[in-house]
Amino acid sequence: MIVLGIESSCDDTSAAVVKDGRRVLSCVVTGQDSFHEKFGGVVPEIASRRHISVIDRIVLKAVFDSRVRMNGIEGVAVTCGPGLIGAVLVGLNYAKGLAYSLGVPFVGINHVEAHLYAARLEENTPTPPFVGLVVSGGHTNLYHVESMDKIQLLGRTVDDAAGECFDKVGKLLGLDYPAGRQIDILAAKGNAKAVDFPRPMIRSNDLNFSFSGLKTAVKNYLADLGRAPVGDELNDIAASFSAAVADVLVAKLLDAAGRCGVKRIVAAGGVAANGFLRKRVASEAAKSGLELFVPGLEFCTDNAAMIAAAGNAALEKGESSPWALNAYASLTKGA
Repeated sequence: MIVLGIESSCDDTSAAVVKDGRRVLSCVVTGQDSFHEKFGGVVPEIASRRHISVIDRIVLKAVFDSRVRMNGIEGVAVTCGPGLIGAVLVGLNYAKGLAYSLGVPFVGINHVEAHLYAARLEENTPTPPFVGLVVSGGHTNLYHVESMDKIQLLGRTVDDAAGECFDKVGKLLGLDYPAGRQIDILAAKGNAKAVDFPRPMIRSNDLNFSFSGLKTAVKNYLADLGRAPVGDELNDIAASFSAAVADVLVAKLLDAAGRCGVKRIVAAGGVAANGFLRKRVASEAAKSGLELFVPGLEFCTDNAAMIAAAGNAALEKGESSPWALNAYASLTKGA
């Protein structure tokens, strides 16, 4: 089956063509950082308007790059939530119109759960059962994947997600938006043991997360410092902060694997591109005898290839969404 995927949940517009849920024939992503950086974060109205202005071009390029004719598309998969409601509506309505015109089924996809499918786009793919950690933007979720049809939410953030914490700490450090990549670059040159930042909820005996306290700890540290950190000092703060986040995420992931009795784990989502997290989870997985699967960097952030892969699984079972399907800002279950 050849599926066209469309993703527009936040500030990235993406389209991809995927064959049989595994082989990525094309994946096109365009971001909006230059439109939002002066505001220090994503402005929903601007994001929606940018999606409208580029989505047709992005979809056509993805189809062209795939070398599949438009009438060769057998199904359309699209994010229907969670995300910025206006942004999600742009992709959803475009997908409906395109699928209707082609006479093919379309299916709405929970884009957070779709991050679990990103690991299946690699040559070495996880076979259920496994435990998956999705750390993407405003979401930090743990899932038990008994099968790709049975995905159970085990825990989630109770306040700031890890990605939000990176952006807010970046702002405290005077870094430009988006701060995650800049913190990663600085952290690579720093000493992760220089500052003993807290590891929130690491011993909470549950599988939920909280990162607002870590953000506050960084804010208080900077206030006590009384000046803007520079040079090695800035690198050390970035490294110490990154290590704190990674320690919590990895501890919860391994705890979940133990509770569920699985030997395979997945780490996915935008924060899974973080160097500290990738090294830490690889090290701890090896020590624990767990098989680790992490998508390539290009499939960590929001992308339509994972949407197409998730859609392929649904469409192959004969599932599709009604034309009346709505967009959702919050979505805990599959569409």
